[in-house]
Amino acid sequence: MMRPLALCLLSICLLVAGGCAVNPATGRSELALLQINDRQEVALGEKAFPQAVQKMGGEVNDPALENYVNEVGLRVARVSQRPDLPYHFAVVNDSSPNAFALPGGFIAITRGLLVNLDNEAELAAILGHEAGHVSARHAVQGMQRGMLLNLGLTVLSGATDQAAYGPLAQQAGQLAAGLLDKSYSREQEREADRLGIDYMVRAGYDPAGAVQVQDFFYRKLEGGAEPQWLTGLFRTHPFSRERLQANRQYIAANYPAAGGRLASEAFARKVAGLKKTREAYALYDRAEAFKKEGKLGQAINLYLQAAARAPDEALILTGLGMAYLQAEDLSAARLNLAQAVRLDGDYFYSRLGLGYVHLQQGDAAGAVANLEKSMELLPTLQGGYLLAEGYEKTGRRQKALELYQAVAQANPQGDLGKAAAARAKALPGTR
Repeated sequence: MMRPLALCLLSICLLVAGGCAVNPATGRSELALLQINDRQEVALGEKAFPQAVQKMGGEVNDPALENYVNEVGLRVARVSQRPDLPYHFAVVNDSSPNAFALPGGFIAITRGLLVNLDNEAELAAILGHEAGHVSARHAVQGMQRGMLLNLGLTVLSGATDQAAYGPLAQQAGQLAAGLLDKSYSREQEREADRLGIDYMVRAGYDPAGAVQVQDFFYRKLEGGAEPQWLTGLFRTHPFSRERLQANRQYIAANYPAAGGRLASEAFARKVAGLKKTREAYALYDRAEAFKKEGKLGQAINLYLQAAARAPDEALILTGLGMAYLQAEDLSAARLNLAQAVRLDGDYFYSRLGLGYVHLQQGDAAGAVANLEKSMELLPTLQGGYLLAEGYEKTGRRQKALELYQAVAQANPQGDLGKAAAARAKALPGTR
């Protein structure tokens, strides 16, 4: 009975354009619409990861913490089935508790999840779980099943214009957003759980850390999770009591006598600075909610309280500056956005806001410097339009024309696209 079944599966594989791909983590053959090799997978991650990080607030500006998380991540990734991938682990400055893995070994954990952990073994469990998704190529499998495959192929081709707001930059951004929004199946989550436990044990950690952190997740879910948990971790990583029980059973069956390290004290030292900002970011999150509701006075009051508690947090100052911008207080907006950029110049949104302020105040050269950096970090329609305006005002009309046309092409039916098309037609002295 097995022989006809095997022949049938082989026939199916031959009919599919890409044939069958072998899951590196399990050794199983899986149907694939198109074969994506390791080099291409890494290229996809390299294009999408920086944009994904920017969409979530940029990286936390704490090099020592970033190095620590990267070291823990590499410790578990190097004992996985794909140890030679160019793994990179980052801490994203987002309050929503979450972690994600993009193709090729690009993995992030948010500030909102990291501050809820108690020890290094719990961190290793989460990063090992994400490394499990990478080893099993779950993100690539998800691309195969949806429209993300076409976006991925376009990004891999690299045939479109990468300058300014070119089609390739636009599609890389769409790919990043699509990968972030993808949720894993229950079976993929269970597989990543098992792989992550294997990796953390091989790396010398106590597998109890995996149970501890998942028990915490379950208590959050059972107690009626706050919106940030439901829109973060639990949206993309489905969780249940059955999954927690399955992991306990897996550890009991496979690692009944495992010891290893929890490293609670080392972890506490490394995240101490992050935990000091926790109350400030709670105020920041409330301010963000008020700003979205248009309650600018209440938002600004809370941003000011947050900034007083954590004066060196660029993201808080960016929120405050953008609120002042909405309230049409350009001087206060410039003051706070400029300070945010001085503290951390690698976040697109603070650069975008400061560039806009410079434009409004007649400093076109200052606007161009900030808007070029904003577009380098994360190409956006708004940034592209404002940068084109900056080029126009500094006499670089050909560059302005090309960028207006790119924005119009990317957003033909939108207000910015129509405005860009009109500016391109009216631009004098261009060919």
